Amino acid sequence: MPMLSASPPAQESRPRGDAADPIVIGLVNNMPDAALQTTERQFRELLFASSHNSVCLRFFSLPDLPRTEAGRSHISQHYEDISELWTSHLDGLIVTGTEPRAPALADEPYWPTLTKLVDWADDHAISTVWSCLAAHAAVLHIDGISRRAFREKLSGVFDCTKATDHTIVEGAPSRWRVPHSRYNELPEDALASSGYRILSRLPGTGADMFVKQRKTLFLFVQGHLEYDPGALLREYRRDVRRFLAGERDSYPEMPCGYFDEDATAALAAFRQQALENRGIDLLSSFPVAIAEQKLTHPWLGPAVRIYANWLSYLVEQKSRSLGSTKSLPLREYIVT
Repeated sequence: MPMLSASPPAQESRPRGDAADPIVIGLVNNMPDAALQTTERQFRELLFASSHNSVCLRFFSLPDLPRTEAGRSHISQHYEDISELWTSHLDGLIVTGTEPRAPALADEPYWPTLTKLVDWADDHAISTVWSCLAAHAAVLHIDGISRRAFREKLSGVFDCTKATDHTIVEGAPSRWRVPHSRYNELPEDALASSGYRILSRLPGTGADMFVKQRKTLFLFVQGHLEYDPGALLREYRRDVRRFLAGERDSYPEMPCGYFDEDATAALAAFRQQALENRGIDLLSSFPVAIAEQKLTHPWLGPAVRIYANWLSYLVEQKSRSLGSTKSLPLREYIVT
């Protein structure tokens, strides 16, 4: 069974604190091939930093996603087949998004399996985190709320504000910064009228994180708390490469609130070169070193706090379901 590990063979994370039964979490990683292993590492490191208990991480992916031979090979070697998930009972589940291809989510090739997963999660996990596009798909399936396209891609590190008191954001600051990388949003008024509780929002943009209590707790995260400092730079360079290769018509906008002054100037100069002399050979001079030199990670502390609260919720609910009288108060599990 794949568990917390940087590379095969997979291993369980080392125990932290009291060596109780590990918290078992399924990660349904639907990211494109180039980001598969990075996403594994990002969530592995975030969960480990957030957990007081040992965590067992099991990897899955939707089988209907278009993959290269290399991507299929990685999944066949390091992931469990989705059929194994259908017969499992997990403490927690995390489902990532992927790059949208079809104009409508229901037209994506993985839509039937993803909707089956939404229904399955409510009966077989204590709580599920739906990330980015997975959040949009789950909300559409549950309540018929359609995502709404932005005029431009929302990319960058943005201020968000806590909107309410809730277990998931307990102890989090009133404001924090969070990376976003998406083309669509879910209308906050439609969410609120359908019983979703907004946990945090981006001023001028709308909901950031929100929850809905069904049979189990569903947590929807439109941002990317799991991102490492260089994630948005890699995505930006990928989109620049697509422009240079003629795979997209327009040059991508630079992520907001992310690069320092020197990096912004260097990237703007490269953009001008690209517009004047478009060609894939130019990518070799993309100023990666300057761009990554002063990248920071301001969302790490809030990310650890939020996922620590989520893991604490799993521990508490698991203890209650087992009839344990030894469960600790929630605050004792929270990483400070």
